[in-house]
Amino acid sequence: MAQFTALRSRIVSLPVNDIDTDQIIPARFLKATDKQGMGDHLFADWRYNPDGSPKADFILNRKEGQGAQILLAGDNFGCGSSREHAPWALTAFGFRAVISTSFADIFRNNALKNGLLPIVVDEATHQMLFDLAAEVPDAELSVDLASQTLAFPHGSVTFPIDPFNKTCLLNGVDELGYLMGFEKDIAAFEARQA
Repeated sequence: MAQFTALRSRIVSLPVNDIDTDQIIPARFLKATDKQGMGDHLFADWRYNPDGSPKADFILNRKEGQGAQILLAGDNFGCGSSREHAPWALTAFGFRAVISTSFADIFRNNALKNGLLPIVVDEATHQMLFDLAAEVPDAELSVDLASQTLAFPHGSVTFPIDPFNKTCLLNGVDELGYLMGFEKDIAAFEARQA
């Protein structure tokens, strides 16, 4: 898993509530067991016409949607069925963080296990960020995971994250990688028990 410490990026604004995992990555792409190419299928039904051509008006197909690493989404992001492919598609496209007022629990857990930081903000901050994105499309935000801070041009807020997932992201390890970090301690314990 990619390490996450700090990030400075423009944001992509997608002010839609209740974006479910089938909208993030449609079910027809779930046969893949490799993360490679998943970014091409992110929001596929919103990004592409039936003939496969890009929809010119969708934000990820426009210049301002390219290269940003932070997605600003509506409330209740990642609801619906459980699929790890959703954070795979988001990270493969280049996103490292998603900001919303709430996330579905299963999506949030899958995101954290795949190096994607779900940032929860209050409604006032959420609306301010949408306003900022509309008024200053090239505005950048900074995310500092160690201090759990989201900074914007005229201020900052803190965001919650549990200590275990924070540790894993800061060290670039998943749950198994975290446990493997105690390999010497485990071996020493087993030797004492023998």
